[in-house]
Amino acid sequence: MPESNQTDRCNKLLLRAQQYSIDHRHEFITPEHLLFVLLDEQAFYESLCMFADYHTLHSELKKKLEEMEVMPADPYFFPELSVLMVRLMENAYNHVAMSSANRLDTTHLVRALLELDDCWATYLLRQSLGDKESEFMSALITSYEWEDIEDTSEEHEQRAAWHKLVTCMNDLVEQRNPLIGRQEELKRTIQVLCRKDKNNPLHVGEPGVGKTALVWGLAALINEGKVPTRLQGSRLYMLDLGTLLAGTQYRGDFEERIKQIMEGVSSEAPNNIIYIDEIHNLVGTGAIHDSSMDASSMLKPYLENGNLRFIGSTTYEEYNKYFSRSKGLVRRFQQIDIMEPSVDETINILKQLRPRYEEFHHCIYEDAAIETAVSASAKYVNDRFLPDKAIDLIDEAGAKLEAEPATNANEPLVVTKALVAEVLAKTCKVDSLAMKDDDDDQNAQLLNLKDRMLAQIYGQDEAVSQVVEAVMMARAGLADDNKPLSSLLFVGPTGVGKTEVARQLARELGIELLRFDMSEYTEKHTVAKLIGSPAGYVGYDDGGLLTDAIRRSPNSVLLFDEIEKAHADIYNILLQVMDYARLTDNKGRKADFRNVIVIMTSNAGAQYAGQANIGFQGSVSRGEAMLKQVKKTFKPEFINRLSGTVVFHDMDRHMASLILRKKLRELQDKLTAKQVELKLSDHAFDQLLEEGYTREYGAREMDRVINQRLKTRLTKEILFGSLKKGGSITIEELKN
Repeated sequence: MPESNQTDRCNKLLLRAQQYSIDHRHEFITPEHLLFVLLDEQAFYESLCMFADYHTLHSELKKKLEEMEVMPADPYFFPELSVLMVRLMENAYNHVAMSSANRLDTTHLVRALLELDDCWATYLLRQSLGDKESEFMSALITSYEWEDIEDTSEEHEQRAAWHKLVTCMNDLVEQRNPLIGRQEELKRTIQVLCRKDKNNPLHVGEPGVGKTALVWGLAALINEGKVPTRLQGSRLYMLDLGTLLAGTQYRGDFEERIKQIMEGVSSEAPNNIIYIDEIHNLVGTGAIHDSSMDASSMLKPYLENGNLRFIGSTTYEEYNKYFSRSKGLVRRFQQIDIMEPSVDETINILKQLRPRYEEFHHCIYEDAAIETAVSASAKYVNDRFLPDKAIDLIDEAGAKLEAEPATNANEPLVVTKALVAEVLAKTCKVDSLAMKDDDDDQNAQLLNLKDRMLAQIYGQDEAVSQVVEAVMMARAGLADDNKPLSSLLFVGPTGVGKTEVARQLARELGIELLRFDMSEYTEKHTVAKLIGSPAGYVGYDDGGLLTDAIRRSPNSVLLFDEIEKAHADIYNILLQVMDYARLTDNKGRKADFRNVIVIMTSNAGAQYAGQANIGFQGSVSRGEAMLKQVKKTFKPEFINRLSGTVVFHDMDRHMASLILRKKLRELQDKLTAKQVELKLSDHAFDQLLEEGYTREYGAREMDRVINQRLKTRLTKEILFGSLKKGGSITIEELKN
C-alpha cells in the first residue's frame, strides 16, 4: 500500500485492509476489505448508526468476504490491489486534488467508495444509507474533524468492541414475528423492571412456548414508547455467551469482555437492559479448575446495584439442574412462569401471524388449515410445545406447497387442511387414517379395515374385531384421551396368528410395528433397559429402549411378544402405561402412549391346553383352557387394566386349508420373479395339508412342510434343472 501523502489514520486503515486480505489468503485487496475494516472505525461507526443498520451491513458484508476464493498456503503470498480498488484510490486522490486538503484522508476513501459502480461494497453501503448519503458524509466529516486520534483511539476501539459482542434488539425488532397475547406476563415483566432493587425478570418455561418472543415484544413496546417513563428510550441488548467465549485464549480475556459490555451498556444510558437467553449457561462459564469465579459471579455486582437491568430465560429442566445451584443468582431474579398457551390461544396467534407466512411462501392459508395445524400438533406431537410446534407445521406446509411445481400459474397456492394433515403424517409418523378428512370415502376405507384384515387372518374374527373397534373408536373421538388407544392381551396356542394380527394391523394403518421379544427380558436388570439403567449403572447414557422407541414413533402398534416369559417387574411398567399412557425414563423424559395400540401375546398355560377336551363334557377349547391359567399367571391389577383379553381359537382343518393356500400364493409370488409357474394337484394339496395340519404346532408346521416337500425340490430345478430359464411345473403327488 502506498504511504505517501496519507494521514496516519488513513495509512492504518489501508494497512488493516491489506492485513485482513493476507490473513484470509484472498488474492486481491478489494473495496469490500476496506469497508469491512472501516466498520471498526469509531467515527465511521457512530456516523453510520445515525442513518443505517450497522449489524445488517456488517453481516451482509462478512458473507461476501467469506464467499471469496481462498488461495493455497504460500509463505511468499502477497495480495495485490483489485481493479476496483485501484479505481477507488485514483478517485480518492482526485478528491484530494480538487479540495483544499494536503493529504489523503479516510473521508476521501469513503466518498470514492460511494462513487464506484459494479461493486458489492458500494451496493451494500448505498442500500443501508438509502437517501441519506449526503447527511452521512456530513456527519462523518464532522466526526473526523473533532476526533483526537492520539488521546481517544484506545477508548473508541473498546466502545466499538462491546457493540460487536451484543445484539441490539431495538434495531432488529421489525424482522421478528410480533408478540401476540402474553399480556399478563408482559405486564409483570415491565413491573419487575420498574422496581428499585432486584429489578431482573427471569422467564421460565418449556422450550417453544414463547419466552424469547416475549422479550422481542418488550423491545417493540419500547420502540413505540408504550412503556412507563422509567423505561422510555432504553435499549435492549442480547448477550450471546458463545460470542463472548470465542477467541478468549488467555486468562482474563473473558472477564475483560464481560466488564466492557457491562460498563459500555450502563454508560450509554442508565435504563438500558441486557437480555441473556439460556441464562443457566452462566453458571460455570469461564471458571478455571476449582475456581468459584465464573460468569454468574462476575454479574452479581451489576445485578445488585440495580442500575443495570437484566432479563433471563431458561427452561424448568435447566433451571433445576444448573441455575438453582447458585442461590446468589436466584435471589437477584424475579421468576415469571411462561406457560404453554391453550389451543384457542394458539389458533389466535397463528391467525395473526398468517399474513407474514403468506407473504413469505406466496400462498394462502385456509382457516381450517390453521385450526388443524394447532389441534393436530397438540394431539400428536407430544415432545414439543405450543405455539412453536404449530408454527413449524404451517411453515412446513407452506414450504412443501412452494417447492412443488404449480399446476396452474394463474391460480393462487392454497394451504388446505388436507395438506397440513399430509405434512404431519409424514414428519411425525401419525396414523394416516386418523388424519384424513371426514368424507365418506375415507370412512369407507376405515369401515373396510376389518374385511381387509380378515382376508389375511383366518379364523380369528373376534381378535380382529376388537382391534378394529379400538381404532374406529379413536377415529370417532370417543376413546379415553389419557389411555392408550387399546391394551389387548392375546391368549392362545402357538402358531394360530397372534403376532400376525399385530403385524397386519400396522401394515393396514401404515404405521410402524414396535416389537419387543419378552424372552430377552427374563432377568430383573434387563427389564430396566426398557426405561434406561439407573444412574451409576452401565448403559445410563443410552436411554430407555421402549421410551426412546415411542418418542421416535408416537403413533404405532406396540407388541410385547410372549409377555409371560419376562421378569415380573415388567408388569409394574405396563401398569403405568395402561393407566396413564405415560412412561418416564431414567433421565426424567416422558414418553406418550396415547396414540399407541398396545398388544401383548401369551402362551401361558400351554402345557394345560392338551387337557382341554378330557372327560365326557370336554367341549372347552385349548385357548379357553389356557385363559384359566392366564388368570392365575397374571396379577389381578394387570388383567383389570386391559381393554380386553382375546382368546385365539385352535386351528381347524378349514382354517388350515385357507392358511396353506395363502402360503402357496406367497411362494408363487417368489416364483413369478423367476418366471416359474407352480401347479399343485388336489391330491398333492391334500398331502401338504395332511402333513402340515397339527393342532399342537399351528401354522408354523406348514412352513416346515412347504420348505421340506416343495422348496427343496424347486431349488434344485431352478438352479440346475428344467427351470433354469423359467417355465411351468406341475406336482401331482408328493413322494417320500
